[in-house]
Amino acid sequence: MTGAKTQPSSHRFCVAPMMDGTDRHCRYFHRLLSRRARLYTEMIVADALLRGDAERHLAFDPFEHPVALQIGGSEPQKLAAAARLGECFGYDEVNLNVGCPSDRVQSGTFGACLMKTPALVADCVAAMRSAVAVPVTVKCRIGVDDQDPEESLFGFVEEVSRAGCKVFIVHARKAWLQGLSPKQNREVPPLDYDLVARLKAARPDLVIVLNGGIATLEACRDHLRRFDGVMLGRAAYGEPYLLADVDRALFGEDDPVLSREDAARAMIPYVRRLRSNGRSPHHAVRHMLGLYHGTRGARAWRRALSRHGTRAGVDVIEAALAEIGAAAPADARS
Repeated sequence: MTGAKTQPSSHRFCVAPMMDGTDRHCRYFHRLLSRRARLYTEMIVADALLRGDAERHLAFDPFEHPVALQIGGSEPQKLAAAARLGECFGYDEVNLNVGCPSDRVQSGTFGACLMKTPALVADCVAAMRSAVAVPVTVKCRIGVDDQDPEESLFGFVEEVSRAGCKVFIVHARKAWLQGLSPKQNREVPPLDYDLVARLKAARPDLVIVLNGGIATLEACRDHLRRFDGVMLGRAAYGEPYLLADVDRALFGEDDPVLSREDAARAMIPYVRRLRSNGRSPHHAVRHMLGLYHGTRGARAWRRALSRHGTRAGVDVIEAALAEIGAAAPADARS
């Protein structure tokens, strides 16, 4: 007798939170390409939600589900209140940022520097979990500065999991809080996938999602042999069409894969709605610049979106598609 089919983890494939990247317009576009990917907001500081315009920060299209809210902060009660707001707006998950190494984040005593204070992170998670019914998850590094990664990561996860966190998204690099820029912190510290695999082996009860340096769906398949999920960031943003094959390649779906042109045309009603609401199409089409990455029309597509994105009265995507047709032969020769 054949056993029951194992259901894929809810975090099997995730698109990382990216500052100035994964806003609501970007997530709508990404959802057109993949029904199964789990999408994350940009990191939003808890104080910004509590003191500012929560509607502006948190409103999103229901089409984006499943979508997770990532929050930055280090004060348990503020994080609990921010998580409650996120749940009220309909997010499927609230994620605590324990990985961002930027100076601005450090000055607020949150992000990657929280790797040094796992007991505080546990208090934050406990407060957030007491405030909401949706899952509270953590995105972290393997350590910071001179910490021993094995000790810091295992100790951190042990402490925070006792507070009820069951999902850890681990960027498999240290963060150097002094001397490296945020960009360098995504590239310079060496990756240690084996360390994260040892964590998964030691804690099979937890959902461990691997992040950092993953650029292709082939690599995703390899990593999914050892991990519950994978998270892609810059690769998914810079080459978004790879998302079009996620449902088939990683979830076994058999729906037809959208062509690039069909994906572009599917965004036209959304861009028109933006314009009808007095918003510039640029807010959406800037996230589409990489749609034709690696094809002969890529350069013409980027030029056209950039040129028409802020012009009134121009159907930006239609104009860009027309320019691809005219420019593709020239691009092929260059």
